Amino acid sequence: MSTRRRLPLERYIDGIVRGDRVTLARAITLIESDRPADMEPAGRLLDSILPHTGRARRVGITGVPGVGKSTFIDALGMHLIRERRERVAVLSIDPSSPVSGGSILGDKTRMERLCVEGNAFIRPSPARGHLGGVARRTRETILLCEAAGFENILIETVGVGQSETAVRSMCDFFLLLMLAGAGDELQGMKRGIIEMIDGMAINKADGDNVRRAERARAEYAGALHLLPASGDGWAPRVLTCSALEGTGIDQIWEMVLEHRALLEANGYLARRRSRQALAWMEELIVLGLEDRFRRDDAIAARLPELRAAVERGEATPLGASGELLRLFSGRGA
Repeated sequence: MSTRRRLPLERYIDGIVRGDRVTLARAITLIESDRPADMEPAGRLLDSILPHTGRARRVGITGVPGVGKSTFIDALGMHLIRERRERVAVLSIDPSSPVSGGSILGDKTRMERLCVEGNAFIRPSPARGHLGGVARRTRETILLCEAAGFENILIETVGVGQSETAVRSMCDFFLLLMLAGAGDELQGMKRGIIEMIDGMAINKADGDNVRRAERARAEYAGALHLLPASGDGWAPRVLTCSALEGTGIDQIWEMVLEHRALLEANGYLARRRSRQALAWMEELIVLGLEDRFRRDDAIAARLPELRAAVERGEATPLGASGELLRLFSGRGA
């Protein structure tokens, strides 16, 4: 985004608070910008809308490719809009190509009903290689959507690598979608993921798959009971649903609401969000330092030489990295 196209701060704030989708989209583009000139106005914008944030339900949704995340979000979003008369923002993160850096960004086509709903806002963003399968500015985008009046924010991750840890650090309720009839359910379960979730849904519980889905639900529920109790007092549940037929969606959302009510009552929601904000500040510091490091002229000049030396075995990674860090710190960076 160039300086010429950037809106005045007041216009951003006014448009976002009024719920203007065009202004919201432009504001997200601003905070996603990698241009150094956009960092300061993006920070001022986020500080200005902060009083209007914090009231939405933040739900992270993950699962292996093919589990039906986009179809599930489409069904859940329509339930929230039509049955509960609420607005929904969907932050859908597409994997970026490690070769070209490009991203398919096709979730709008997969969420056929939501993409034409006036009370839904779908923002696909490329992960651009950022660890965690979420875009670098997903957390800031959440704040903008909250300020725009969206009661519910659904965060769909690519469901690979470290995405579970990343999405857990930015949502209130973490939902894992699973499939039945795809092999030994318990053998395929990763303990680290299960320990982070607030709920699980066995999707595609329709047709001939209903019995398998129920069996998988019972197996996962039994496994969850073996884990240590959560400090927030919530016991994760396992439900079944069919995103295609729309069955079980309302029960899943009731689970989300019960979880929200419990954490608001015992104070864990505020504590969780405070910890998340502090963790994100620390991560932004690291990201900012790395960005300054790579933009430094002296580092840019020396880095190719040291890389080549390490590749040839003429220098160790420890020695090369130490030299670069000394060069960087010695220049008052």
